[in-house]
Parts: sequence; C-alpha cells; structure tokens
Amino acid sequence: MSFSLYDATVPSFLQIVGSMSALLAKAEAYAAANDIDPTALIGTKLADDMLPLGYQVKSVSGHSIKAVEGVREGVYSPDRTPWPADFQGLATLLTETHTALEAVNPDEVNGFVGQDMAFAMGERRMEFTAENFLMSFSMPNFYFHATAAYAILRAQGMPIGKMDYMGRPRLKG
Repeated sequence: MSFSLYDATVPSFLQIVGSMSALLAKAEAYAAANDIDPTALIGTKLADDMLPLGYQVKSVSGHSIKAVEGVREGVYSPDRTPWPADFQGLATLLTETHTALEAVNPDEVNGFVGQDMAFAMGERRMEFTAENFLMSFSMPNFYFHATAAYAILRAQGMPIGKMDYMGRPRLKG
C-alpha cells in the first residue's frame, strides 16, 4: 500500500477533531457540575501571553479543514474573526469541521502534491508546496492548538487523560 498526502493528513485531522469534540462535551459537563462559568472556562489561558481555550479550539479547525481549503485556493490566511463564545458554538464549529473533513476527496488532496501555495498574514508571506505547507506548517500548528486546549482543561482540574486527547486510534482491521 502506498502512503499518500491524504493518508498523512486528513485521517489524523479527523481523529483529533473528534477527540476535541468529546473534550468540549466533557468540559461543558465539568463546568456545570462544578459551578464554573462556561464563559470563564472558554476564556482560560495557560499563560498570560497565550490565547484562551476558545481560540485553541477554533485553531484546530483553522489548521485542518481551513488548511485544506487554503491549499485548494493557493493561499491560507488565518481567520481573524472572534471564536465562538459558548460551548454550543465551539461544538458546532468542530462538528462542521468534522463533516467537511469527511467530505474531502482523497484524490483531490493527493493531487495537491507539488502545487504552489502560500501562507499570508498581513505583510508576511511564506511560500510552500502544498505538501510542505500541510505537513510542516498546518499539522504542527494543528497539534499545538489541540494540545494547548487539552492542557488548559487539564490545568483547570478536569479529570482527563492521554486517551481523551488521542481519541479513537485507527486500528488494524
């Protein structure tokens, strides 16, 4: 079996987007059970110079399906709009992300190989091939933001562990 750009990206995006959805559901229940203001939890940061949980969750979407869409267009620019302010909005974002990722055609993603594309933010522009953008820019960012979201929740006392982060591995068979 050959290994493809699709195989290297989209299934992993789906796995972690799924685990983030489950973590958010647990976070909402944890907030309710412990009389924690949901808005405050969504606004929690690991450090003063980091962005909060809501941003981290939004960035999981941004560096998965939005990255694929950016490659389609030839340019990826981060979405600077505010993140959803409540658990329902964040859950909806992740559900929409998962649905869109499931609809991605493997042949289309594999056809991106060698295609020029760029990351553009303000005056900053970085040129990539599609595969290098997805593998060396979006994937590390995707995992960073998913890990930061997990760490924020764990630091708030949520009883979660590594398997909550990992979600459902793709087992043989």
